[in-house]
Amino acid sequence: MSQVFILQNQQQQFLSKQNEWVDGRDAASLYKTSHKDEALNQMFEVNAKDYNQRIKILACEVSERGLPLIAADQLAPLDADSAAGHGPDKQCAESRQASLEANCERNETPFAEPLFETE
Repeated sequence: MSQVFILQNQQQQFLSKQNEWVDGRDAASLYKTSHKDEALNQMFEVNAKDYNQRIKILACEVSERGLPLIAADQLAPLDADSAAGHGPDKQCAESRQASLEANCERNETPFAEPLFETE
């Protein structure tokens, strides 16, 4: 079997082809390359966009379909919140929506100054 290189961050998430961090359970959607220098370049590009990421390159064997075989201990654990769609991204979106609704109730907009003075 040959091997491919994939990228993993400190939360045990994997880089997808769309440059998003995913849990890695869908191996077909992962960024993979057979050349380590390409993986290293991709790691630098992703890290330049978000310097808080701690990314490592993993060498994985490939299946007969050419998909990376990821060991179960390398996958991020599924918790009840992320499995139900209530992960950190959903929590951020919910708190942002609540903040916008509160601003609208006070007739404030966080993005722009009022165009006209009210008397």
